[in-house]
Amino acid sequence: MGSRTRAVAIATATFLVAAQGATQAYGQQVRRASDATASATNATPADLSAAVALDTITVTSTKTPEPAIDALSGSTVVTRPQIDRLQPSKVSEILQTIPGVTTQSSQNDPGQSVNIRGLQDFGRVNVLVDGARQEYQISGHNANGTYYLDPEFIGQVDVTRGPVSNIYGSGAIGGVVAFRTKGVEDVLAPDETYGALQKVGVGSNGAEFLNSSAVATRFGDVADFYGQFVYRGLDPYDDGAGDKVPDTGSRLLGGLMKANIRPAEGQQISLSAMQQNYTFANNGTSAAGSRFRDDVTAENYTIGYTFSRPEIQWLDFSAKAYSSATRNKETAVAPDATYQALGVQPGDPLSDRVRTVGFDLNNTARFDTGPVHHALTVGGDSAWDHVRTDDQAGGYVGALTPSGTRRISGAFIQDEARYGGWLRVLGAARYDDYELNGGAYHSEGSRVSPKITVGVTPIRGIELYSTYAEGYRAPSITETLISGAHPFPAFNILPNPTLRPEVAHNVEGGVNVKYDDVFRDGDKVRGKLTVFSNDVSNYIDMETVGAPYLVPFIPGAPVSLCASRPSLCFPITSYQYLNIAKANLTGVEVEGGYDWGQGFFTLSGQHIDAKNETTKGALVTSIPDRLTSTLGLRFLDDRLTVGTRLTLVDKSVVISSATGTVTNTPSGGYALVDLFANYKVNDRVAGDFTVKNLFDRQYRQYLDSEPSAGTVVKASLTVKFASK
Repeated sequence: MGSRTRAVAIATATFLVAAQGATQAYGQQVRRASDATASATNATPADLSAAVALDTITVTSTKTPEPAIDALSGSTVVTRPQIDRLQPSKVSEILQTIPGVTTQSSQNDPGQSVNIRGLQDFGRVNVLVDGARQEYQISGHNANGTYYLDPEFIGQVDVTRGPVSNIYGSGAIGGVVAFRTKGVEDVLAPDETYGALQKVGVGSNGAEFLNSSAVATRFGDVADFYGQFVYRGLDPYDDGAGDKVPDTGSRLLGGLMKANIRPAEGQQISLSAMQQNYTFANNGTSAAGSRFRDDVTAENYTIGYTFSRPEIQWLDFSAKAYSSATRNKETAVAPDATYQALGVQPGDPLSDRVRTVGFDLNNTARFDTGPVHHALTVGGDSAWDHVRTDDQAGGYVGALTPSGTRRISGAFIQDEARYGGWLRVLGAARYDDYELNGGAYHSEGSRVSPKITVGVTPIRGIELYSTYAEGYRAPSITETLISGAHPFPAFNILPNPTLRPEVAHNVEGGVNVKYDDVFRDGDKVRGKLTVFSNDVSNYIDMETVGAPYLVPFIPGAPVSLCASRPSLCFPITSYQYLNIAKANLTGVEVEGGYDWGQGFFTLSGQHIDAKNETTKGALVTSIPDRLTSTLGLRFLDDRLTVGTRLTLVDKSVVISSATGTVTNTPSGGYALVDLFANYKVNDRVAGDFTVKNLFDRQYRQYLDSEPSAGTVVKASLTVKFASK
């Protein structure tokens, strides 16, 4: 057990002992916090701590709204005040604070990916923006599944870890990350009619400039409108050693529009449209190949309808249709020897686009059978992925990110039963069906995945729960249809239309701790501990296949050269996506904290083992142990908040092949210290100040392609204009 692993274990034990001690000492004096009924956006205070954020409503676990602290799952909410405190330039900086979650990113590409409990790529984590699936993927040396979203558009992040959200869309054997974009409530107080929010930010070490302009208006109770424009400029940054990391700059221009129309009591029609355009340049996903200029356009459109009235208990209906598309238009700038040998010239174009259209509808009926209260949710969803590539600059993109279509559909039923205030039983089942087509290949499949959860409250303020859940992920278009040669060395990657879907079998248990007025009036103790073991059968991974063959040492040289000049060649094998017998992911996650009004302390961490049960080695996507703690203090009638965050990350494991060759790029352990301050001049003007990586630590996050930034200083000013 490494030092960071021991730290997580000790912190977990300390947290639970403290919570139980509080229970015993104050058991007759405390009361449970009342259920949250609204978003924490308007719930105070402006620097909302993670302890209080656990009271924020989430729906990613069951589709029925409940505070994250009451969710019988590893669920976490990140609120807008918490995001403002971090002043992130990328979404990865937000997700890094969540236990069991990490990211993989290429610093020379603004695209992000999510890893939950060691699972990522090809939809294993269902990423949603306003309910729309984000399915973009391009083959390369980084994550096989990315999305583009600027943090300034985000109003809230909901994360549920593990395959327990099987009613929330097909494929989510790792979990669900749901982003809610900003809206009227992020600008206007409940009694305000119209207003504007202007934010400007500057920073050092690459964090050049940020502008966010938003307007909002309400037309009584009938309708409301929100509009936002964002510009973000990033320059190449220096790492902790003072070296410039090339191609880490980018430019973003983006806009968001949302409208809600309420034609009758209890009914609402919601529309949203968001477009983002990123421009940047790099030497390919390997950071060492041909140089390209990238122009990425990410679009997200949704239309939804809800109908819910308190007096109609059997009707709580929601329907949503969406279209999301990401397109990357690339232009060759400086072809390397391999591309030049193929006749690629500067200015030659290539492009890839992934478009997903889909819908999601469900209804929750609430009723009683004797002393048991039920929330019965029934629904279905479907999504169609369309991948199209056009490559006039070498042909590699078209071969390694093949065109094709895939449909994934499902229907589900879930009953959440409550009895006597101390017992909850949640049973669910989901039917999944998929069909994939491309070229001469076709595949399909279906399955029913069950879920059962039992939650018990033996002592007021503490709830224990246990879950068994299954999940189902259909093979992606790329995993099935990929067919072509790697640029250099020129090994072949073969298609596999016989791939079987992955099936997750997850056993999970947890403890939720929730107390108010423990040590003083108005304080809050919140905590969640989750232990899990997830066996994934038919896990899909890229493996070597077939006998070795010779390929040239010389970039761009034809393979036929090896027949006459074998001395200029070396042996290599082909690759193919295959079903390995099983992957196993086990671990423990902890998060929580204490808020006493004048300040707050939070703690989160994880220890996770992700193994290939066939080779008995770790999965490349296994994530290191991490422990994060935050201390914040409030002054001047809560107008000023200052604090610090400490992040400890263990070294990553070394993964070797059967011959002893290291097959990953391990990263060393590191410790980071950040500082933050927020000052509210009044209800209209606020300033934020952040110092990240205070001691200029040189480090590289595991799975990332380049070193992370050294010390970064950021400052922002937010001014609000509003009227009643």
